[in-house]
Amino acid sequence: MASKSQKPGRSALADVVTREYTIHLHKRVFGVSFKKRAPKAVKEIKDFARKAMGTEDVRIDPQLNKEVWKQGIKGVPYRLRIRISRKRNDEEGAKHRLFSYVQAVNVKNPKGLITTVVEDA
Repeated sequence: MASKSQKPGRSALADVVTREYTIHLHKRVFGVSFKKRAPKAVKEIKDFARKAMGTEDVRIDPQLNKEVWKQGIKGVPYRLRIRISRKRNDEEGAKHRLFSYVQAVNVKNPKGLITTVVEDA
């Protein structure tokens, strides 16, 4: 039996990327009791970032947390524009090689915006 041909390895440069997404929080917290809405929204943002970037280690910016909690525990915004950056974890003894950092993006109306790749200068 012939040996399988080796696939070319992924470059580390391709691992580091930043994208902007619009996350529809209302459909993720609809039906959740009022006193659990904001905590559920934060968990859903982390889950969204985990799936979108493929990293287990997801970190939330404090400003994003304030944006979710701005209208109280039950007043979660319908949509949020977020920027997710996949970065290298350079800490000694890190469990995962990459992590995702999620930040809020200030836009007037996040409805209808498409996902974009942000070029770092």
